[in-house]
Amino acid sequence: MSERKRAPAKLGDVVASVLENAGLTGRVAQASVIPEWARLVGPQIAEVTEPLLLQQDGTLCVAVRTHAWMQELTLLEPELLNSVNKDPARPPIVKLRWLLRR
Repeated sequence: MSERKRAPAKLGDVVASVLENAGLTGRVAQASVIPEWARLVGPQIAEVTEPLLLQQDGTLCVAVRTHAWMQELTLLEPELLNSVNKDPARPPIVKLRWLLRR
């Protein structure tokens, strides 16, 4: 028996393959809104909010500094969802859940 030597695989390719086989590629793409939050919502909103986690149903949980901002952001939610969902290659965020920062 002869063993065939293979060239080492690139780590990025291995990770992409594992994510794809596990069915997580879309979730990882969807979660990319978290590090991009400030760019997507603008500096004023980013200053008073912090994206915390993405739930399995596509809801993004976001901490908010005050009740007043929470009310304002609730009214702005449709506009904010349009902004965070501009990339058609990324599965959409379906809802924003505002949580008062303690």
